[in-house]
Formats: sequence, structure tokens, C-alpha cells
Amino acid sequence: MRSSSDTTIRPIGRLLPCAIVGFSLLLSGCSLFSPRPGQRGSLIEADDYKQLKPGVSTRAEAMDLLGSPTTHATFDDNTWIYISMRTVPAPMDFPSIRSQNVVVLNFDDKGVLQNLRTLDKSDARPTSMAPGATPTPGTKINILQQILGNVGRYNPLSNMNSTFGGSSGPMSSNSGPGHAGSGNTLP
Repeated sequence: MRSSSDTTIRPIGRLLPCAIVGFSLLLSGCSLFSPRPGQRGSLIEADDYKQLKPGVSTRAEAMDLLGSPTTHATFDDNTWIYISMRTVPAPMDFPSIRSQNVVVLNFDDKGVLQNLRTLDKSDARPTSMAPGATPTPGTKINILQQILGNVGRYNPLSNMNSTFGGSSGPMSSNSGPGHAGSGNTLP
């Protein structure tokens, strides 16, 4: 015969492994949804750009060591810019920047490196969006002008080669509304 203590120990003994497995799955799920840092831009190591010597190194050597630049200066093709940043996604916001490195190479007209500068996140300056909206050139058309502007543009007889439609009919001048003539303009 079983004692009353045997019946109480067995269900707890079965629940303990299930609880341990469930708890470990719960904890592993937390790491599954944690934000993962992402590398953006050119991955430039200090060992790579320190091999470049101003006054000696050329564009070809810079291209071999660092690869293509991320961008060039806006009005100067002799300035190469390599940008690298490490970001982490932020919920309901732009990714936050953990680290940012910029390497700026200035070449002369002969392609010889003149200056090498490195910048990091502390050199960045905050910017803000410009207020307002960019105006769009043209006229503002209300809904009534849109509806009335389309009246007469569809001509079901335009593809027929008969006396009543097409280009050989009595209205062959095609200068009215619906034929891209002067009748199409809005007041």
C-alpha cells in the first residue's frame, strides 16, 4: 500500500523538471528578442589607415588598403570619406549610435595623400530638421477643377477611322478639350 506522503511527492517530482525546462525556455527567449548591434558603412580598422603616409601614399594604395570610399566631398573629388558606425535598434525610434568613426583622406591633383584625419562620435554636431514644408511649384487645383478638367478627355471614337471620329473626321483639328490642345488648360 502507498502512504499519503508518496502521492504528494510524485506530482512535485514530475513538475520540477517541467518547471526547469519552461524557465530555461523563457530565459532563452529573452535573448532571442534582444537588439543586436549592426555595422553600417565601411569597416575601417586603425591598422589599415595607419599604413597610409601623407606625402607618400597614393590613391591606388588607399584603394587597396581601405577599398572604395563611402563618399566623396560634395565639390572636391580629391577628398575621400570613409564612414563607419555601429548601431543598436531602439523600439519605436531611430537606431541609437553606439560608435561612429570617420576617416577623411585629402589628395592633391597628382593623387598623392596630403592629409589624413580621423573623427569619432564626440566630433559629431547635432542637427535638427528644418521647420515648415518645401513648396511645390505649380497651381493648386481643388476637387471641382479636377473633376471638370477630366470632362471631355475620353473620346471613344478617337480610335475609329470614320467620318465621325479619328483624325479624318469633321473635328480633325484636335484643338479642343481632351486633345491636349489649348482647351485643356484650367482657368
